[in-house]
Amino acid sequence: MNHTVRRRVLIGLAPLAAGLALAGCASSTAADEGASPSRSVVSAESSSTSTDGAYTDGTYSADGSYVSPGGTESVGVELTIADGVVTAVTVTPEADDATSAQYQQQFASGISDEVVGVALDQLHVDKVAGSSLTSGGFEDAVTQIEEQARA
Repeated sequence: MNHTVRRRVLIGLAPLAAGLALAGCASSTAADEGASPSRSVVSAESSSTSTDGAYTDGTYSADGSYVSPGGTESVGVELTIADGVVTAVTVTPEADDATSAQYQQQFASGISDEVVGVALDQLHVDKVAGSSLTSGGFEDAVTQIEEQARA
């Protein structure tokens, strides 16, 4: 999916995402992030485009940001791509808040098992090792890495 089409899809889905986020706010607390530490959710988005040749093989890194109850946090992500598929991942916790740092560390310890072997353009992480907010920073970094790998 090219960048323009992806942007249009994301803009079109923004109202839906906002509605779902608001619906979840009524019963969600910061403590919920760690409520199920063994649950991991990684899904592959369907795509009609092939990953062959879409990305240049190599190792790419980016810092992704997200908002936590403690404020804006960032997380470092390094992905190695070969033939459009993630072959290695390193997540570096960069949180200032102690609670966020703990969740980032849990996320970092479980992410490799979830994303290695997944096509980059099909990668979507919702929650890893009980950390749901860190996945937002991870997704932000992956978007930046996709742009770098296309260049």
